Amino acid sequence: MARSMAYQALDKISSEEISAVGVPADEAEQLHVALGEIIKKHGASGPATWREISSRMLTPEQPFALHQMMYYGCYRTYASSTPPAWIPNLDDAVLTNIGRLLEKRGKEILGSGYKDPISSFSEFQKFSVSDPEGYWSTIFEEMEIKFSSKSSCILCEDASYPGGKWLCGAFLNSASNCLNVKKGGSFDDAALVWRDEGCDDMPLNFMTLKELKAQVCHVANALDTLGLEKESAIAIDMPMNPIAVIIYLAIVLAGYVVVSIADSFAPAEISTRLNISKTKAIFTQDYILRGEKELPLYRKDEYIAVEQPAEAFTNVLFSSGTTGEPKAIPWTHATPLKAAADAWSHMDIHKGDVVCWPTNLGWMMGPWLVYASLLNGASIALFNGSPLGHGFAKFIQDAKVTMLGLVPSIVRAWKNTNCTAGLDWSNIRCFSSSGEASSIDDYLWLMGRAKYKPVIEYCGGTEIGGGFVTGSMLQPQALAAFSTPAMGCHLYILGSDGKPLAEDAAGIGELALDPTFFGASTTLLNANHYDVYFKDMPIWNGKQLRRHGDEFERNKERYYRAHGRADDTMNLGGIKVSSVELERIFNAVNGDVVETAAIGVPPSGGGPEQLVVAVVLKDQNQETETLEKLKLEFNSALQKKLNPLFKVSSVIGVPALPRTASNKVMRRILRNEFSQPNKRAKF
Repeated sequence: MARSMAYQALDKISSEEISAVGVPADEAEQLHVALGEIIKKHGASGPATWREISSRMLTPEQPFALHQMMYYGCYRTYASSTPPAWIPNLDDAVLTNIGRLLEKRGKEILGSGYKDPISSFSEFQKFSVSDPEGYWSTIFEEMEIKFSSKSSCILCEDASYPGGKWLCGAFLNSASNCLNVKKGGSFDDAALVWRDEGCDDMPLNFMTLKELKAQVCHVANALDTLGLEKESAIAIDMPMNPIAVIIYLAIVLAGYVVVSIADSFAPAEISTRLNISKTKAIFTQDYILRGEKELPLYRKDEYIAVEQPAEAFTNVLFSSGTTGEPKAIPWTHATPLKAAADAWSHMDIHKGDVVCWPTNLGWMMGPWLVYASLLNGASIALFNGSPLGHGFAKFIQDAKVTMLGLVPSIVRAWKNTNCTAGLDWSNIRCFSSSGEASSIDDYLWLMGRAKYKPVIEYCGGTEIGGGFVTGSMLQPQALAAFSTPAMGCHLYILGSDGKPLAEDAAGIGELALDPTFFGASTTLLNANHYDVYFKDMPIWNGKQLRRHGDEFERNKERYYRAHGRADDTMNLGGIKVSSVELERIFNAVNGDVVETAAIGVPPSGGGPEQLVVAVVLKDQNQETETLEKLKLEFNSALQKKLNPLFKVSSVIGVPALPRTASNKVMRRILRNEFSQPNKRAKF
């Protein structure tokens, strides 16, 4: 790691240097002695040394500069570019979901070569790809998924589905499965725990599984009085709070389709999504709005779930495409099983866990949180307010959250304000991160808040219902890197010739997915699914690969890193948005603008993409002040017309936009150019 070279090797660090980063002199001396003992036992560099330092020496109360000194010093001469920040131990590994399964059935599943959950994890991932029938039947059994009618086969050949058709003939209701008691559980177990912002010192609010089920049935009964046909679309435009979770589950339980609308969207964007999905009714708070009629929810304790085919729609979510109109992506009853299986396999979510992920039902992580928690017998922790301050951080402590999911921009805000100071996050077993590229320093800081629990990086998409590349509690985890393809997923990195690189080869290229992928979408409401995900993709091993659109790197240690979008869709604050959508707004700001190109540029030090706008002006002799003024105007229009969470980082004047022979804007050239710090600093 280049960053490590700025730090002393561990065996060169003195107690005075430890004190110089803000540690009291007497404590610095004690730490120096402890460091010497660790070096004597494990050496001055390497994973074993870091594991001992992070567990024995470092605490959340110490200056972060000390954590950096130890981490970068430990790996100063380490050969790998992805040194592990967390290393599993076998005693804990055998207690994970996968660990318990493999200790019980490892030799049956993997043969006589099975050794232990850590050593054999990669073989188990390969098994999940090579034997989807065996893998998914095992996982459904472990997760206690109930089907009213079981499938004739888990994966069936079907010419209309490039990767085959899943759960043929199966009937189930994914919401009903969320309301079932798991083995060893009880209806008195907490299903939801929450707190409102500003009530930091008030007791937590709890809802048991029994109470949740009753509330869901109340709403489901109310829905049936609307006179809508089953499978009608009903929208939710609400914050992520207990009422929203109840309504979401009730719509699915009753056989209708949720239309997920992020509550941060501007009215025009909401209208677009309602029109695309042909929404018949909408929830805005604790009542149903249909036309001019408000229908208060009433109480009735029972409801018989509407069992539907596995391929029946349950939810319509939206993801930006490159045409400017958001893609309408249906989730089926199978999609929640993919989401929950990822949580079971990779984040090790199980009964007794408390899962928190600041999100919204309008983004895939909202429904993901519901299913990942409840289908695995865990509690959902909800904070009704901003996740950026001390109030949310204290809620994590008080709710005894065990799995905390987030996006990197939240972590950066916490680190900058130190709002977690004095809080006890020791109940956290792991973090998970998704939505945008993470920063090594920010996530080193984050791990240190919970005494160095792992960060399970998680990358996927709305159209997948979960992840395609992630981490595991059974593998060493490196910062801002992925350690494994998701269970059931075979991924490829395409070389410059458009063909997949060899499985053991390092390289960078566009990422493609094997089409045999449980939970992945098979249709779009407003676009041709084949054209979007399969057209012009290579045929490999007799199957046409599925497009994802991200550029990925695989290094020689088989860790993966994301390098942003390979097409003209970018990621802003965890939200995918097309350049076309943004440019349409910027081009109309004032008459001085000839044209614009919106580019997502990763910061040089890592972290979330920043929005940079290249602008061609009528008067190309404009001063810097003009570009700064334009930046303010762009931000105002963007936040008013599209999303108040979006922000322009910088505006750069260019004489003309680079174009292809067919006049298409070559945004990738601009992205490469603007990624150079000296280039962006000029404007």
